[in-house]
Amino acid sequence: MRVLLLHNRYRIAGGEEAAVEGERALLRAAPGIAVDLLEVSNEEIASTAQTIRTALLTPYSPAGRRLAAERIRAFRPDVVHVHNFFPSLSPSVYDACRSAGVAVVQTLHNYRLVCANGLLFRDGQACTECLGRTWGLPAVRHGCYRGSRVGSAAVAAMIGVHRVRETWAGRVDRFIALTEFARRLFRERAGIPEEKIVVKPNAAPDAGEGDGAGGYALYVGRLSPEKGIGSLLEAAARGLGMPLVLAGDGPLQPQVEAAQSQGRLQYVGRQDAEGVRQLMCRARLLLIPSVCFEGQPLVVAEAFSAGLPIAASRIGSLETLIDEEGNGLLFEPGKPEALAQTVRRFAAESGREPALRRRARATYEALYRPDANLKMLLAIYEQARAQAAGTA
Repeated sequence: MRVLLLHNRYRIAGGEEAAVEGERALLRAAPGIAVDLLEVSNEEIASTAQTIRTALLTPYSPAGRRLAAERIRAFRPDVVHVHNFFPSLSPSVYDACRSAGVAVVQTLHNYRLVCANGLLFRDGQACTECLGRTWGLPAVRHGCYRGSRVGSAAVAAMIGVHRVRETWAGRVDRFIALTEFARRLFRERAGIPEEKIVVKPNAAPDAGEGDGAGGYALYVGRLSPEKGIGSLLEAAARGLGMPLVLAGDGPLQPQVEAAQSQGRLQYVGRQDAEGVRQLMCRARLLLIPSVCFEGQPLVVAEAFSAGLPIAASRIGSLETLIDEEGNGLLFEPGKPEALAQTVRRFAAESGREPALRRRARATYEALYRPDANLKMLLAIYEQARAQAAGTA
């Protein structure tokens, strides 16, 4: 099988880029698979003129279609796997695939097909105002894309145009949702046929099981409002029953550093993959206090690899990723006292910790191990090929 990956990189690399590179490495190591990558970067959008031009072509970029068509002719793939087309490639790449008769798979890393900012998050809370609308006028009114009404209009136009064209329903053979929550949302609110959307999480390397000997609760990720950092800092001030370690960076870093100076937590900054692995192997509990719906945070798979239970907000994808009292715990989002009580209860009831750790590791073995995940991915490619050939 020959697989062409398409990806539009963001300026600041994150979990999506890590997921793309991880799947690329899995495919390259698999016998009988040839893989190529067509990648563009938002770093190439440097000048004001380039920004305006990109905005105008966000709904449909002839240059993006030509670029995809040229690579398809050169590589001759059986499957084109689109990870991110926004903004430079644009949904025009689907037409290039259709003209070439190539099967198309799209991973839904975020909520861009229904939301201008891709997060379903606005003004400090989850937002679903544009769901079910062909034209996302609320997104334009609120300036949801980077605070710009002009930019938001460009993204809303892209979403609306391709809902009218039925691009999502008709030009993609299989969609990969990272969670059951996302699968339901895209099926019910984006018009994606049920038979075309399947759940497959992103994989993570095996970190090796930890022992929790460090005795602390851990947060790893971006220090930003949608991640619930405000609630986490308030919970830490109320007391968690165990030390708190934070790793990451972002706009709320000054508040985190202030909390450290008050003795409420230990801040270790942004960590590389090995640093994260070591922190997780020594932690007793990973905290994900997000107030947004999330996609599939990579830290979920990484934590389960280490046998590390997770305490997370009961919201969106997290509610379907965490099996309460199985591999973790859930609490109400945006409620510092609920978060603090959940962690304090876990700290006090150490007898249930071994079972949570075992089940966390079992979840990793079943869903997130690279070999198991690769089998799921290849099965999806075969389904897409059958769909494209009219034999599904």
